[in-house]
Amino acid sequence: MNNLRIETKGAIRILTLNRPEKRNALDTALSRALLEALRAADADETVRCVVLTGAGPAFCAGADLAEFKGLRDPQAAETRAELTMQLHLAFSKLVTPVVTAINGPAMGGGAGLAIAGDLAVMASSAKLGYPETKHGIVPAIVMANLVRQVGRKAAFELVALGEPIDAKRAAALGMVNRVVTKARLMPTALALARQLAAVNKPAMAQTKTLFHEVADLPLERALERGRDANKRMRNFAKLDDGT
Repeated sequence: MNNLRIETKGAIRILTLNRPEKRNALDTALSRALLEALRAADADETVRCVVLTGAGPAFCAGADLAEFKGLRDPQAAETRAELTMQLHLAFSKLVTPVVTAINGPAMGGGAGLAIAGDLAVMASSAKLGYPETKHGIVPAIVMANLVRQVGRKAAFELVALGEPIDAKRAAALGMVNRVVTKARLMPTALALARQLAAVNKPAMAQTKTLFHEVADLPLERALERGRDANKRMRNFAKLDDGT
């Protein structure tokens, strides 16, 4: 069984984490497969949006702890940490928008993936959480994105106490865009994906790139980057139609 299902519907690439017996826990193979699939979708001119979801009752349980226990070699542990970092970084580096469809519990690294997309739809029955401290470890890599998406007090509470939150709380914190019933999850995610896919491709690429750049820049530099993008906008239509 493939650990990652890849399906294309028109201009939408659907990636499904497919280790339901392990609650889609991220081992090295799945992490690498997902990173490669995200990059491949971004390089495919026919793909205009990616939807990421999980097979079975869970979205993603986070890192596969069974595999981590076997990483006794320092080099192997370093390689795995680098892979994890590159996977979580990839979402902001893609010019193709990503919608996450959070079908069930998303914990630790799984919660990191759930909110790493540009838009997120969450089933009302799902939960998000960062329980690492309860296992005596640190939510190290996922912390960087979390603290950028919610206020510091809320982010610290999530990573320090390790208590999961429900979909309503996740929406209130701005971690997800929509909360729907599980039956409406994929239809809603795909509807958002179709809207994103319909946007002029160069304009979407520049919008996403600029968005992630200005989020971490001082105001003056952010405005300068906006000015530079504004100068290029006249060319977007020509680039999109190939002329």
